[in-house]
Amino acid sequence: MKVEIWSDVVCPWCYIGKRRFEAALAEFPHRDQVEVEWKAFELDPTSVSAPAGTVVGPRDQATRLAEKYGTDVDGAQRMVDNVVAQAAVDGLEYRLDRAIPANTVDAHQVIHLAGLRGVQDAVKERLLRAYFTEGEAVGDRDTLVRLAAEAGLDADEVRAVLDEGRYVGAVRADEAEAQDLGIRGVPFFVVDRKYGVSGAQPAQALRQVLDKAWGERAPLIPVVGGDDATVCGPDGCAVP
Repeated sequence: MKVEIWSDVVCPWCYIGKRRFEAALAEFPHRDQVEVEWKAFELDPTSVSAPAGTVVGPRDQATRLAEKYGTDVDGAQRMVDNVVAQAAVDGLEYRLDRAIPANTVDAHQVIHLAGLRGVQDAVKERLLRAYFTEGEAVGDRDTLVRLAAEAGLDADEVRAVLDEGRYVGAVRADEAEAQDLGIRGVPFFVVDRKYGVSGAQPAQALRQVLDKAWGERAPLIPVVGGDDATVCGPDGCAVP
């Protein structure tokens, strides 16, 4: 069974959704047969990355949200406080007062490379923690190279990928696919191309979707009858 997850590394509900999905998957009896693929989605493709070492003020995040949603800073701060509290329930320490503005197309290129190298979840996790907890500049290429290497990628290959823009096309393809599927917000989970789950739903709800999708998996060819006395297998043929 395959689960595709569209998300962004600067999306607070995406990190929470990752934790809740992991909790659901941990209780799913067929978890070893589930393939997870992280897909690219940019919350703001027009955003400009701040350089590493940028000093962030304690209310900068709230100010940016207030400007984006047309609300006052105090109202935006309440939004920030709420998501920080929600993250804590799921075992995440959010320090949004440290969050450095970032364009995430390069981060998504690195995540795509990580998928090809078999370390996608580790890289995704590292970038999320870097942005939400550690105040790292995930839009800065030198920072991305270092973080990706910490999570198991080759630093020289990561730098070459970013210098060449090797997977920008793959990032754009993910985003076009999201548009085709009607995905307007993230996280968004697509299970076996049958079910879509929008938002950081509780682990129990995600587990129910996994169970339902698994239960509907059908054999390639419907089986008629049930007598194994007249079949051959890898160990030979049965003799009635």
